[in-house]
Amino acid sequence: MDLNLKNKVIIVTGGAKGIGEGIVRALAAEGAIPVIIGRSEEDNKKVADDIIAKGGQAGQFVAELTRPEECEQVVKAIAKQYGRIDGLVNNAGVNDGVSLENGTYADFMSSLHKNVVHYYLVAQYALPLLKESKGAILNITSKVADTGQGNTSGYAASNGARNALTREWAVELLKYGIRVNAVVVAECWTPLYADWINTLPDPVAKRKEIEAKIPLDQRMTTTAEIANTVVFLLSDRSSHTTGQIVYVDGGYVHLDRALANV
Repeated sequence: MDLNLKNKVIIVTGGAKGIGEGIVRALAAEGAIPVIIGRSEEDNKKVADDIIAKGGQAGQFVAELTRPEECEQVVKAIAKQYGRIDGLVNNAGVNDGVSLENGTYADFMSSLHKNVVHYYLVAQYALPLLKESKGAILNITSKVADTGQGNTSGYAASNGARNALTREWAVELLKYGIRVNAVVVAECWTPLYADWINTLPDPVAKRKEIEAKIPLDQRMTTTAEIANTVVFLLSDRSSHTTGQIVYVDGGYVHLDRALANV
């Protein structure tokens, strides 16, 4: 199916690794021009240069998105270079350990800046060009907003906010024809996930334990599966879909996890 994304400029925050990289590569495969925003030029260029070497299109810009001024600067730089923005994928973030019992005000606020404040800022700065293109916004969110996790108040609060902003922006931007949706991630295998699991005493056993609780196929979601849904929701093939929070998680959140053993 042609998703009609050819030459469309789509920003992907945190697009150099993990889920973001999967989205960038899927967009490039559809002929779009994914533009990576990330803090490491080396990581950004590695992905963008590889796409270009294979005949695709991609761009990259360096920014530390926890700094509000850099959110504004990077969107302005993208607008200057490309003259248009057709879509935005808010993806950058990190699951941290800011708990209620042992966290601090400073750590909590830092987590919000890492995980949700830049969602708002990048969207706000991109909005004028998104209005011109009648583009789309896609927010990556986490199952932690629904299930909780323990010891991650900042991240959980941020993801609840991401879901709420998805619906709020979908309402506010109706008049401009801008669609806003979210894709919720549960247990998705990424390099960051691998780094975390390898800190545990028995990584192999822990991965098997987690996968046993995922109803569909008892396996983790792949970055490609997340990316395929994201790309579809950004495309005009989903032209009457807005305000939706879509779970690509093998049934992890909404199905009884005991089903994994049926």
